[in-house]
Amino acid sequence: MMNLFSLQLHSMRSLGGLDAQLAATQAAGFTRVEALEEQLVSGTDLGEHLARFGLTCSAVHISMARLQHDPAPIAEACLAAGITSVFATRLPMQDPREAAAWQKAGEKLGALTELFSCQGISLGYHNGEHGFIPLKSGRCGLEDLFRAASGTDLEWQADIGWIRRAGADPMEWLKRFRRRLASAHIKDVGPDADHEGGWRNLGSGLLVWPILLRAAVECGARTLVVEHDNPPDPAEFAKRSFAYLSRYDSRNVL
Repeated sequence: MMNLFSLQLHSMRSLGGLDAQLAATQAAGFTRVEALEEQLVSGTDLGEHLARFGLTCSAVHISMARLQHDPAPIAEACLAAGITSVFATRLPMQDPREAAAWQKAGEKLGALTELFSCQGISLGYHNGEHGFIPLKSGRCGLEDLFRAASGTDLEWQADIGWIRRAGADPMEWLKRFRRRLASAHIKDVGPDADHEGGWRNLGSGLLVWPILLRAAVECGARTLVVEHDNPPDPAEFAKRSFAYLSRYDSRNVL
């Protein structure tokens, strides 16, 4: 069951190069990672580095700009590294309060989904907090994005921490878009935005994880990805997160 969990390497970036990040990930107990765009396209052999540490890659985050401009090289690099899941990040929009911006993004993501699907790669959207800002229509941006991608297999990676930071209810949104849900970022939120960027080690923040973890899996998440945007000690964060998740796995909570 622990194969359900993955570690987002953004959390480990302050440790130095890729090998240092992977070594700390392996030492913490994880067997899967979620990679970043620069780690895929930097010219290094990501697959070779992963194999060196006995790790596999559950997915990779790629900016929308890169996906639009270089879809073929991205797909080729993914397949070479054994990656079959991509999540789009950093949508280029001037004003996230405008419904048209979300509709345009959804149309583009829908078209890219079809393109990547032909290569055996699934494509999804990874949310930040802006997708939950109420628009003039009364809907949120995330709703308009998925509405514009109707008829495609565009997936969703729910960042539970950002949903909570946006003032929305993660449980409500997991259930609302369960047909799209493929993965979830499990990132804990603290009461003080000035400390650790407002994030906390998994299990030490405000979110009730036993309920949320089960809900994410029941709503269709195939991976649960641990992340902290600003951990003071990345290696310790990874170890504590793995130990925390191991408790629930051993009790068959998931």
